[in-house]
Amino acid sequence: MLIGDLVLPLECGGCGAPSTPWCDTCAASLKVHTDEPHLVTPRVDPGVPVFALGRYAGSRRQAIVAFKEHGRRDLAGPLAHALALGIHQLLSWGILDTPFTIVPAPTRALAARRRGGDPVTRIAQRATRNHPEIAVVKALTTRAMVRDSVGLTSADRERNLNGRIKITKPVGGDVLLVDDIVTTGATAREAVRMLQKAGANVTAVLTLAQA
Repeated sequence: MLIGDLVLPLECGGCGAPSTPWCDTCAASLKVHTDEPHLVTPRVDPGVPVFALGRYAGSRRQAIVAFKEHGRRDLAGPLAHALALGIHQLLSWGILDTPFTIVPAPTRALAARRRGGDPVTRIAQRATRNHPEIAVVKALTTRAMVRDSVGLTSADRERNLNGRIKITKPVGGDVLLVDDIVTTGATAREAVRMLQKAGANVTAVLTLAQA
């Protein structure tokens, strides 16, 4: 154990290994291979292609949870790196073309305050900060009375979000919707619907993980 660990315990955000914030094994688990991100089929079809960088399991899941719920902001780096690689792949496949705008999926205001900000927006901004032709615009928010989706069925998630995502900033042209996890696809569908209604051309959805 390092002396610093006696003051501030340091462990890997993916596996809990001591004396490192992010170990080589967990870094390898977030590596984006040549056939990734994978095209996935959520139960609720958003109407545009949905891509996920991996399964919501193992060190990927632990890192996302630690970043979102336990204040591990140091994990923004590896998560943003994985997202940046995924975006690069979509560009190389012709799914995306610059310039385009990334719109993070909406986060409930209460959850954002508890987490010290919107984690998806933070990751997206870090992933694209050196790319002048990719803008990140926080254009979506949820209306009041939207419940936490944990534990809801697919039908309940749809009812929970129907008509409760709104546009807060104008956004046009090509748009990539980004989220941390796709579960049923209900959030993606309502977000895509609202963006299209506002005049945006949503080309795809990209997530860090598929549950």
